[in-house]
Amino acid sequence: MNTKELINAIGNKEFDDTFAALYTEAKVELQRERYIDAVNEFEKLYGEKEVCLFSVPGRSEISGNHTDHNHGRVIAASIDLDIIAVAAKRGDSAVSVTSKGFEPDNVDISELSPNQAQYGRSSALIAGVADGFVKNGFNIGGYEAYTTSNVFKGSGLSSSAAFEVMIGNIFNHFYNEGKIENSKIAMISQYAENVFFGKPCGLMDQMACAVGGFINIDFADSSNPVIRTSEFDLTSYGYSLCIVNTGGNHTDLTDDYAAVPAEMKAIASYFGRDVLGDITEEEVVSAIPALRERFGDRAVLRSLHFIDENKRVDAQVECLSKNDLKGFFAGVMASGDSSFKLLQNIFTVKNPAEQGLTLALDLTKRALTGKDAAWRVHGGGFAGTIQAFVPNIYVDEYKSYIEKVFGEGSCHILTVRTKGAIML
Repeated sequence: MNTKELINAIGNKEFDDTFAALYTEAKVELQRERYIDAVNEFEKLYGEKEVCLFSVPGRSEISGNHTDHNHGRVIAASIDLDIIAVAAKRGDSAVSVTSKGFEPDNVDISELSPNQAQYGRSSALIAGVADGFVKNGFNIGGYEAYTTSNVFKGSGLSSSAAFEVMIGNIFNHFYNEGKIENSKIAMISQYAENVFFGKPCGLMDQMACAVGGFINIDFADSSNPVIRTSEFDLTSYGYSLCIVNTGGNHTDLTDDYAAVPAEMKAIASYFGRDVLGDITEEEVVSAIPALRERFGDRAVLRSLHFIDENKRVDAQVECLSKNDLKGFFAGVMASGDSSFKLLQNIFTVKNPAEQGLTLALDLTKRALTGKDAAWRVHGGGFAGTIQAFVPNIYVDEYKSYIEKVFGEGSCHILTVRTKGAIML
């Protein structure tokens, strides 16, 4: 459909069933208005053209904090916050992407190579995804797109991963008949962020955004991760997933994030291995005197966190398979404790005066202790958000309590959506 026809179709409720499946019935009208606004903005920028609609969700890391980059195990889920795009094919090798509130990113995909001067820019992600497609034998071509996202930046909900997957999602449907598996697009997106964007991230964020629903991922073979979906439905248990944005952000924290996998891999190198994935607790503990001297205490502690966290993920998956919510929540709390004490990703030592995550976790403890809830740091940490599994009967009370400190709209009450990257 062209832009005018698409606006009419959305306004005539032809997409309402899709919106309900992605965002719940309660949010259909809001999404109808959001998509119409996006199509109108595309038309202002690029003219009246034949266009398609795309959506990629953000993600919530449910368990497995900082394990994916060392070939560990995680539980993650896609959420009902997403980036959407209105896009049209071009007849040349230019990709033009305009994100709401930003200047257009224009990339010539006929010449692709990493450039340190472009590190940290969204144009680098576009170039990196395009290069990843080419290196994997897939087709690419020009397009222009307008995107808007409610996956707020610095939230730990993977706004950057959602953007990367969106770039590949459009290439997939425009030039590869939508036949590339979303898990492959996730791997290409990680390549773009690592090589072209200059951030040594793991694969969990991209995989959770791309695949959708609750997933358990084993990264033991990082080139072919084992992905298992789960039927677990948090809503059916009478709980909501609350993500609290503490007001901090991830700007200038690349060094903090990079240090986590680097220190874990340094410990692995002592044993002649590249990552911690197959190193045991016994091996690390027996070598602690030498490890402390060579790599420092923090690296040792982070390696112990990794080993314990892997065990927790397995135990939590088992709990969910048996409907043992109490056991699952015990794992959430233990993960949070380990992240605080061993992983040490609750605040950055660059700015110890800012400790929004620490404050949010303590306030959550005060509000929810004794109410069959669970909480911990969310995402990469150092700044951004915490997560809390809150019984629905206490959600409004918790939201009001926590927003008195972090501001109106800081507590996001989320649902898990079953679909990952799609063309509507």
